[in-house]
Amino acid sequence: MATETDVQVITATDAAAIVQQTIKGALVPYTEATPDRQSRIQDLMNEIDIADSNSIIFFGSKAQEQLTTISDQMLEGVRNKDVGPAGGALNEMVATMRGFGVDDLEEPGFFGKLFGAANPVVQFLQRYEDVRKQIDSISNKLDGHKTKLLTDIVSLDRLYDANLDYFHTLADYIAAGDEKLRELDEDILPKLQKEAEASSEMLKAQELRDLRASRDDLERRVHDLKLTRQVTMQSLPSIRLVQENDKALVNKINSVMANTIPLWRNQLAQAVTIHRSREAGESLKEATDLTNELLMSNAENLKEANAEVRQQIERGIFDIEAVKKANGLLVATIEESLQIADEGKRNRAEAEKELVACETELKNVLSAARSRVQPGTANL
Repeated sequence: MATETDVQVITATDAAAIVQQTIKGALVPYTEATPDRQSRIQDLMNEIDIADSNSIIFFGSKAQEQLTTISDQMLEGVRNKDVGPAGGALNEMVATMRGFGVDDLEEPGFFGKLFGAANPVVQFLQRYEDVRKQIDSISNKLDGHKTKLLTDIVSLDRLYDANLDYFHTLADYIAAGDEKLRELDEDILPKLQKEAEASSEMLKAQELRDLRASRDDLERRVHDLKLTRQVTMQSLPSIRLVQENDKALVNKINSVMANTIPLWRNQLAQAVTIHRSREAGESLKEATDLTNELLMSNAENLKEANAEVRQQIERGIFDIEAVKKANGLLVATIEESLQIADEGKRNRAEAEKELVACETELKNVLSAARSRVQPGTANL
């Protein structure tokens, strides 16, 4: 029986490469084969009696009987294979673990507290025990499925080896048939044709015709064997792919059993501890928050009061802005007074000029009036 350490997952490409490397030597013709294989091929060629149609019809039938046996074994293995429940058990386990989470630790709502709901930690632990029993039951099922899968992997290895032996045997039959056809085409038929042409006997011509018909029957038989070889070649990677799926499933089961379940249990245990720590932490947080609120409130009040007091302390008797504004108004007042005085002086100077002009004009008018009066006085 295979063990867990024997299980190694291969990809489809790796399977194809392994098969290609394995069958590469079996596809060479008779002339390029090793001496041991040439000897086996020669023995198979001796089974061909070109004059006996039965030897041609049943040529390679022994190898084909092996294929029938192998196919029956594969069919029986598929019929008895019970991989589905293994995948179902994995899905069931994952669904069970997903359905049980730390959300169950949430505190009961208002109505839960009102009607005396149970402590969430107690409910959580009770439900954990139920789920744990389910997980243990599924784990036992998975162990049984894993044992069957490991057995199947070993059986598939044996089936692969038997199929590979059959492939090599079939390749030898094909090489023997091809070599026999070559001898017929290059040696026997040309020689018999010359004898038939040189002879006037009808039997020689009939013998040539029969030999050609037997040769064609052998060619068709070899062709059928080649088709069978191709089918066999395809079955080799198919077996490896089935093994790949079985190994992947075994590895998945191992991973769940060795990693997922312990990690799940560890996380749930941590969840309970964290929940209890959170409850204690919330009380500490409330006390700390209250202390911080008092500290912040006092600090803000002190800051506002200190700022107001310091502003009044540092303030002068007069604000510089008030002094500047008063000084500006005083300067403007003085300038305005000077401007008014200058303007009054100009106005007085202009008034004096006007007075002088008025006086002069008045004098002129009076002088002109006396001049006009003197001639009239003379006539009197």
